[in-house]
Amino acid sequence: MANFNLKAKVAAYITCYNDEVSAKNCIQAIKTQSYQVLSIFIIDNSWTELSINKNNDDFLHINHYPNNIGVAQGLGIGLRWAIDQGYDFLWTFDQDSIPAQNCLEILLHTYSDLSQCKSYQIGIIAPTPTDLITNRVIEGTMFVNDHFVAVKHNKDVSFYECDSPITSGSLISLDAAKTVELPRSELFIDGIDFDYGMRIKQKGFRNLIVPQAILQHNFGNPIKIRFLDQERYIQQYSALRHYYICRNHTYLETRYAKGIYRLTSLIRRIKYMVKTILMVLLYDNEDKKFKIWLCLLGTYHGLKGHLGKF
Repeated sequence: MANFNLKAKVAAYITCYNDEVSAKNCIQAIKTQSYQVLSIFIIDNSWTELSINKNNDDFLHINHYPNNIGVAQGLGIGLRWAIDQGYDFLWTFDQDSIPAQNCLEILLHTYSDLSQCKSYQIGIIAPTPTDLITNRVIEGTMFVNDHFVAVKHNKDVSFYECDSPITSGSLISLDAAKTVELPRSELFIDGIDFDYGMRIKQKGFRNLIVPQAILQHNFGNPIKIRFLDQERYIQQYSALRHYYICRNHTYLETRYAKGIYRLTSLIRRIKYMVKTILMVLLYDNEDKKFKIWLCLLGTYHGLKGHLGKF
């Protein structure tokens, strides 16, 4: 479509949770983009409503859910709203992300250039997210046989494909979103991007990462350790986050795997669980027993298909 990047109607979406400073920083970064976003739709899952719209700005559409409906259901509500309002794209964020000022403009230019080829349909086009603490690129994923693997970042190309970029910073084509079911609310807070990206790709769309579009992202709580005489970072998650990771990844990988790969997927998930428990025992100083129990329970629930909010 000629000059598509000059005509696209873009709304942004943010999931917020108990962090007013990060939410305000994210909103400000979206507001000051070189390509103008027309509105921001916010799901506030905080216990107490965040004070992020003291001036009653019509630009912000805030929905407060103190019971915490999770990332997946919130994203689904945002997608439905954006489709109903006639937008072309929904630009999705976690609250702890800061896009560079020209991030959206670069994504739209890349989308416009590639859309000249009618057979190349784009579902999600995403920036390169870099972790604020480790300064490492947070890679997108591909599903290979029996598990999700990171796609090696390539800064020397204008774009590269993956199955699933991370949710934060992803620019979702709403034409593509109309062809698939909304994100699975029962996944709640983890693996939503893996599953949603896969389902969009299965409809024939391409999901891309653009190296020149930059996003700063706070990816968990990494700590530096020495393991087998090598320095490395590991994530220090809460017990509940361990549960959702073990459960949702086990559920998704064993379901996307086919044939004999379902067995190898099961073995991989058990290995992951054992490795995670070992890391908790060696390097975690809080709630060791509870975290170990939730790793075990999450893996079991993933195998059984027992999903929903814990």
